[in-house]
Amino acid sequence: MSAFIRISDAVKTFGDPDSGGVRALDGVSLDVAKGEVVLVIGPSGSGKSTLLRVVNRLERLDSGEIWIGDDSVTARRADLRRIREDAGMVFQSFNLFAHMTILDNVSLAPRIVRKVPAAQAREAAARLLERVGLSDKLDRFPRQLSGGQQQRAAIARALAMNPKALLFDEPTSALDPEMIKEVLDVMTALAEDGMTMMVVSHEMGFARAAADRVVFMDRGRIVEQGTPEELFSDPREERTRDFIRHIL
Repeated sequence: MSAFIRISDAVKTFGDPDSGGVRALDGVSLDVAKGEVVLVIGPSGSGKSTLLRVVNRLERLDSGEIWIGDDSVTARRADLRRIREDAGMVFQSFNLFAHMTILDNVSLAPRIVRKVPAAQAREAAARLLERVGLSDKLDRFPRQLSGGQQQRAAIARALAMNPKALLFDEPTSALDPEMIKEVLDVMTALAEDGMTMMVVSHEMGFARAAADRVVFMDRGRIVEQGTPEELFSDPREERTRDFIRHIL
């Protein structure tokens, strides 16, 4: 399968490397095929979230190249709007507008960015909210929803721009245990529908149910990768084995 997201020798440093700066990405190369679900795991500070943020240019690389389809993310004159439409991002903190209903949250970007007529955008948003199980919450405000419901609304908002890929940065880490499953069920359904996904998470159930590949990172580098069965049952590297034992 040809790569849809291509990351080549990505380097990203925060702070001055000569005075204690942190190299968050240290020569990372990774290809993600169209329709593939890649789960990225690793200890805190390993570079997982930074990897997602450079894919849709929320952070700029120091060096290296990233492509989404035929579009260069790292080109000097990259079309950032198009990049962020193609690679939608779902954060752990939801980032919904508190003063807007859930329907308005989901319909806002198509109206503002793509100039979709308001009625058409709201109709499409209602369909997306039905898809994530929130058809009875259209007129609610974020504060009136549980954490799991807010995260599902955030997923619907990302889908509203018709992305070619979705990037999930620890989407369940801020949720109570009983709310995690409802979000993972939506993500699993998206995977089954063929959405290209990069997911930073330690949810092993999701990994086994939906991930095609698991990538283990440490200290800004990819240490090991393979199928969920390979990585969880028979990791090759000692550092991977130590981490898997810890999270399982």
